[in-house]
Amino acid sequence: MKRYFLTMGLCVASLIYTTSCKKSSFDEFYRDPSKVTEVTVERQFTGMIYSYRQLIVPDYRNLFVTLRPTIFRYLHISGWFNEPNQLVPGGAAIEDRWSRYYEGLAQYRELETTYNNSVDAEKAEKRIFFLAGKVLFYDQTQQTVDLHGDIPWSKAGMLSTNKSDYQSSYPAYDKAEDIYTVMLDELKAISEELNTITLSEAIQARFKTQDIINNGDLALWKRYCNSLRLRMLMRVSESSTFSSRATQELAEIVGNEASYPLITANEQNAQIEIYSLDDNSIHTRGIRDAFEADGWYANLASKVMVDHMVGNGDPRLPFIFEPGAAANGQFKGLDQSLASATQSDLARGGTISIFNRSTISRNQYFPGILFSAAETNLLLAEYYLKNGNSGLAKTSFENAVRESVDLYRDIRSRSNDNTVPAAATPTETQISTYLSNLNWDGASNKIQLIATQKWLHFNVIQTVQAWSENRRLDYPQFSFVVQNSDIQKTVPVKFNLPPSEPVYNAANYEAVKAQDNVNTKLFWDVN
Repeated sequence: MKRYFLTMGLCVASLIYTTSCKKSSFDEFYRDPSKVTEVTVERQFTGMIYSYRQLIVPDYRNLFVTLRPTIFRYLHISGWFNEPNQLVPGGAAIEDRWSRYYEGLAQYRELETTYNNSVDAEKAEKRIFFLAGKVLFYDQTQQTVDLHGDIPWSKAGMLSTNKSDYQSSYPAYDKAEDIYTVMLDELKAISEELNTITLSEAIQARFKTQDIINNGDLALWKRYCNSLRLRMLMRVSESSTFSSRATQELAEIVGNEASYPLITANEQNAQIEIYSLDDNSIHTRGIRDAFEADGWYANLASKVMVDHMVGNGDPRLPFIFEPGAAANGQFKGLDQSLASATQSDLARGGTISIFNRSTISRNQYFPGILFSAAETNLLLAEYYLKNGNSGLAKTSFENAVRESVDLYRDIRSRSNDNTVPAAATPTETQISTYLSNLNWDGASNKIQLIATQKWLHFNVIQTVQAWSENRRLDYPQFSFVVQNSDIQKTVPVKFNLPPSEPVYNAANYEAVKAQDNVNTKLFWDVN
């Protein structure tokens, strides 16, 4: 953890010099940081969002270092050349994402400290920044817990609070269930408070300036908060520890839209927009190298995904993928049952489809999606189905598909690249035909239908959610080439802890050492 303490200290120091920003000109926020030295609640709030940007907007290191050799493979989101020990998550992949989470956690601690040290009048005035910051922090925390299980949390990021005393700042681990309990308690309380909070004209103006997720829209933060609760409650709904609570609170949320509004249409999505390509702004220029780096073939389509989309007439197909250069317009994914030499020949031959360059790898305005309408509707479809309301389940399922199709169309429409001409906007006939092909009414396993749509929708934009839902629901199912000499012969059910933990946080690591392996399921993974 010593590395992270140093990183946290540097991150905190950098925020002392930040100034306020407008969402449309975020690059100016960091362009000349030496001019302002005041730390405020609102600036710490924006600084925390900025710190977490690498886990929200498509980023080279997250895509190439962490996701490409791990979850992209585990879920056949992309194709790859089979190799020995291909199911073992590498230390670099795990370390990279871990450090980025804790950089953001350090910024949250500074937001917390700055808020708590404010006078009562200022606390009341700026309460919205603290509440919104918690919602984002809990979103990122849930993802990290769902990747690792127990993590250092309640005592993590305290180096500044402990006045740079390293020895007292090595954090103990919190149990995953305990972290979920705290977050669910807090999010419920935040949801209730957001229904009563009012903002002065001055604070509303500041909130709009500093909020680069929902542009200061209090109603959208309510939707984000409740949608996050919906996700978390569904995630733990089969756990013996949380099943009763989940049943009660899910019924409250789903049954009272006025008090607990959800993200149900794309215009309500929680996301970070890209407005500038300046070096100091939030941007996605690096994702081209993540997919198109010479010799890596990191943008190959998987056979499982392409076959499903082609076979069912998925309107998203030409937005997500493009045919190989020598494929005569035919979509074809890489077959993972083949020997690596054969796969390599196919890739070099240009017949394998790749991720659509203009939609994804060369789209410098690709937004960072935190929560989308498609996700909410798929969660609602599952909820209604499990509660015996097949009619509302079908409606929610179809709404999810429509919102997902429109989201991918919208992402392509933002692109400043036209290497691949944009496909025509999907027609109602195309969407209806696709839904008919999916055959909700005739499906014997509707959970599999829902889970498959989650896999297709989350894809490369919310890959951690894709893996979490796949482990929870056990669909879709995939096959892998495994060698006798492979250390790991089955897909991991979680990430292990990064190599730095037993080195720098050794005493606390001993408490979780026994479960630090990729085959120990998380508490909510009961299937």
